[in-house]
Amino acid sequence: MKTETKARLVERVRTLPGLTDDERADLLELLRTNKPYGLVWEDKPEEVEERLRDELPVLIEDTSKALTGGGDDAPNHILIEGDNLEALTTLAYTHAGKIDVIYIDPPYNTGNKDFVYNDSFVDSEDSYRHSKWLSFMSKRLRIAKKLLSDRGVIFISIDDNEQANLKVLCDDIFGAQNFICQFIWQQGRKSMAAQVAINHEYCLVYSKNRNILLQYDSINENNNWSEKKEGLADIYAEYNRLKLIHGDNYSAIEAGIRKFYRDLPSDNPAKRQSQYKCVDAKGLYFPGDIAQGTGNGGRFNIIHPVTGLPCKVPKGGWRFGEAKLPGLLAEGKIHFGEDETKVPCLKRYLVETEYEVMQSVFYKDGRGATKRLEQILGGSFFDHPKDEDIIAMLIRAITSYYDNREYIILDFFAGSGTTLHAVMQQNSVDGRKRKCILVTNNENGICENVTYERNKRVINGYVKPNGEAVEGLRPNNLRYYRTAFVGRDRSPQNLRKLVRLATDMLCIKEDLYNEQTEFAGQDTHPSVFRYFEHGGKRMMVIYREEYVPDIAKLIDMALLPQGEKIKVYVFSPSEDPWAGEFQPVEEKVSLCALPMAILNAYKRVLPKRRDKIVFVPGEAPTGSVVAGTAGVTSASSLFPELEKGEES
Repeated sequence: MKTETKARLVERVRTLPGLTDDERADLLELLRTNKPYGLVWEDKPEEVEERLRDELPVLIEDTSKALTGGGDDAPNHILIEGDNLEALTTLAYTHAGKIDVIYIDPPYNTGNKDFVYNDSFVDSEDSYRHSKWLSFMSKRLRIAKKLLSDRGVIFISIDDNEQANLKVLCDDIFGAQNFICQFIWQQGRKSMAAQVAINHEYCLVYSKNRNILLQYDSINENNNWSEKKEGLADIYAEYNRLKLIHGDNYSAIEAGIRKFYRDLPSDNPAKRQSQYKCVDAKGLYFPGDIAQGTGNGGRFNIIHPVTGLPCKVPKGGWRFGEAKLPGLLAEGKIHFGEDETKVPCLKRYLVETEYEVMQSVFYKDGRGATKRLEQILGGSFFDHPKDEDIIAMLIRAITSYYDNREYIILDFFAGSGTTLHAVMQQNSVDGRKRKCILVTNNENGICENVTYERNKRVINGYVKPNGEAVEGLRPNNLRYYRTAFVGRDRSPQNLRKLVRLATDMLCIKEDLYNEQTEFAGQDTHPSVFRYFEHGGKRMMVIYREEYVPDIAKLIDMALLPQGEKIKVYVFSPSEDPWAGEFQPVEEKVSLCALPMAILNAYKRVLPKRRDKIVFVPGEAPTGSVVAGTAGVTSASSLFPELEKGEES
């Protein structure tokens, strides 16, 4: 459309009678959208999306399913039962910018009853098949992007049915400049295609910020990392010990390294790195072959630095061209033998090869995952689960070994729960405390009977059908949540209900679940305030704003370690968390006004409402606020009317 034509239409829409404000805004947005390249599809509304126009989702814990035997210091993993669009909305408040890795295995839209849209399977004859899938994915991926940390990465499994569409969609959402690669997973099973037997799938990889991601290094998947890490640590320890003794005498250090390897027992992991026996000013290296195996390599001379004679040329010639030789010599990257009769080699330093770059094509026969899941659950309850070893490989590639961060992994198409299994399995290997969040619906009981039951058994241990006992991965906690709803109309009742029901979400947000029954010597009262504390973290949720002055006095009485604060979430009809009332204890608290913090986060991801409801910020929902002035002496004096059974 020409620019002048678009400008005339914009003016026409502004003055067109009979349009609601929302309709006018939507039309203007369409006209102003300038998209020179990308996908175009017919947007198909979802029933869950329409529901979110009128209701706000929250998360409520089912404490009967909580597995907390791992202890207070074990990672708390989260399983959410509900539609993933609803769950992602809640995570937009609790985890915006906090997710380090997202792995999803969405429906491939094969037309063979694998993709449900508005409670109906989308078949291959549906003329809107691709539009429905793109609408479905676009809404979820746009929220997923908001959840990724600055270093965050998303992995998306897919096959040929939607791979091309998904690539263009992700270029639009995450930015083509943040595309990392497309892995190809070659599998043992093959399709029954008439012309070509397909035995591979894809995994698209995008980062939140490509420049930051490049600080990571992928590891060499041909080695067991825990053993490799242990072996490398032993090598470096011996190298550093010899450096302290011999200084810059590299010949002496090299002799010591060779003796170190000779004396190692055969089962020591460092023995597997024994090729690194040579030492120079840059550290340990091994001489790597630089011959061209085909016989088509370069035939130029390399002069030996001691004898001054041309070195022996390998049978196939040199792998690199003659123009590259001066640079390699200047960098000291050529390893020479004792005289010209030995073929020179290229130095491959340990520091350069400690972390190997992953290959874009890898092989794994996925059929083993189905058998392992059957052994865990004691039967066949889920078809074609993803392989936990593959997901663990992807997680290892991003959750860096360079630091001790507690990475968070999200899978909002959780299926059988493979991603959590992979996270716990990898934690058991390298001793890390990665946390995992799973989201899936409970269609046909999948969340309770497969996703939850699988990981419950992985944590607690289980017995295979053949009677073999498998030890559990016990230092893990798992908490089970369901989505619930509050009316989106900003009535006083809904606002208070939202704050009360959001407490479980706040526990997830702060990763703090240890509720205390008293604070500063006073009993808590669940209709007035609740208090959580563990390991230097503290959180208070205040539901009744008229008690803020009294609770502030309690906080003043509380003894906190120097510099530590209580995160205080307090009900307020505006964005002011009663800062004036907390001013005397401002050094002890970090304040947040609810429900506005939740509503502001939701506003960025929720669909627009059909009808606008006017809400005046700052207007108290129930008359004037009563400021308490009585001194705080006991629980009964703090909440006298509630003790008489007048709790609201």
